[in-house]
Amino acid sequence: MAEFDPRRPPSRLLARLTLATAGLVAAGWGVTAYGAHAVARLAPPLNQTEINALQHKAFTEAEALPGFGRPEHLEIQVAVGETLQGAILRAGIGPDDARELINTLAGAIDVTSISPGFTLDAAVARRRGGEENLRLIGLSLRTSPASTLAVTRTFDGAMRLREISENIRAERTVASGALDGSLSETAAELGAGPAIIQQMVKLFGHKVDFDRDLKLGDKIDLIYDRAVTDSGRTVQTGDLLYAAIKGIRFYRFERAGKAEYFDANGENIRGFLLRTPVASGEMTSGFGMRRHPVLGFNRMHQGIDFGVGVGTPVLAAGDGVVETAGRWGGYGNWLKIRHPENWATGYAHLLKFAPGIAPGQTVRQGQVVAYVGTTGLSTGPHLHYEIWQDGARVNPVSARVPQGVTLAGADLDAFRAEKVRIDRMLVRGSVDLSRETPRQVASTEPVVALRR
Repeated sequence: MAEFDPRRPPSRLLARLTLATAGLVAAGWGVTAYGAHAVARLAPPLNQTEINALQHKAFTEAEALPGFGRPEHLEIQVAVGETLQGAILRAGIGPDDARELINTLAGAIDVTSISPGFTLDAAVARRRGGEENLRLIGLSLRTSPASTLAVTRTFDGAMRLREISENIRAERTVASGALDGSLSETAAELGAGPAIIQQMVKLFGHKVDFDRDLKLGDKIDLIYDRAVTDSGRTVQTGDLLYAAIKGIRFYRFERAGKAEYFDANGENIRGFLLRTPVASGEMTSGFGMRRHPVLGFNRMHQGIDFGVGVGTPVLAAGDGVVETAGRWGGYGNWLKIRHPENWATGYAHLLKFAPGIAPGQTVRQGQVVAYVGTTGLSTGPHLHYEIWQDGARVNPVSARVPQGVTLAGADLDAFRAEKVRIDRMLVRGSVDLSRETPRQVASTEPVVALRR
């Protein structure tokens, strides 16, 4: 199977900015020149040699600015309570450049609509004479999933604003790689968005202990639908059709109008309870007698601990009803979920509960129910996790919880046919779905208020 091509995003330096009307048209992008209120399609596309030549020329000319060094990349993020101009000034860009930039952007967007956390990518140059203010060479900001505003300087130093638009198409992506960091980080490197990553965590959480079972270099295969731009940037991810780690394979299969996941033999992988209710993190303390890290004497540790950062989402280990959600002594913020057949799970030292989580609330397996904290008798951020059976705590690592169902008859035959189809995709590689079936692939609603 061919390895996944991550289609790295455009250069984060000057090429991303000054080549908006040259190199970027190689991907077939449209360019709107706001100054002239003209819309033009640049053609014919440039080949890679021409793009490289223009990129070299752009860097050479920028580096040749009298008294300035080579351009550098600078990421600017708007802070809470900060204006766009305030963020630009805080980044070290001079007041004259900041004022000119805001006036230039105001011709296309409502600069007051920029929200905290919004990020801009800038190319700047430092004056060799020692002046602290940075010279703005160019800047780009994303206004929608498929549109970017680029500010570049003309030959006389004036700022020019252009909108770069990309086409979006639907693609069924086949991705393959090796575990490099956590499962979530590796899946993101393979192009999977947050929804796909959360689905993977739910799937493998039934069969895999993320801390003990996975090792760096373990092979990962994915097949998923996504909306992708002409340059290969993922805008939105859709269904996860197939996922495999270390030979553990899951296939998506619909029966009675409901999508479920099954292993290669047709057994539903959705176990009764997840093995781990967090996406990543090392198990730092097991079940049994231990010396309490705060109290200093030996006592029974009636669950297992995962060392994860504050704010990490905590997932419901199984379908159930919230029994308790509140403070409980040394457990701090405590959540207990009652599951069928006299099973229950508990989660302690939580930072806070997810919206809507309260006694009597129904939850689904894999749903985010809380966030990791360090409340109660705790020496640092971690999740204390318990499993209860018939009112008594049991070891979450060795507890024998009920298993899922296995397909039979017509359902099994249909699943086998779907499995063959998915296995063929692994060999064939990614497919452009927009050429097969018309579909809505993504929203292109602006993320900032545009002026038209």
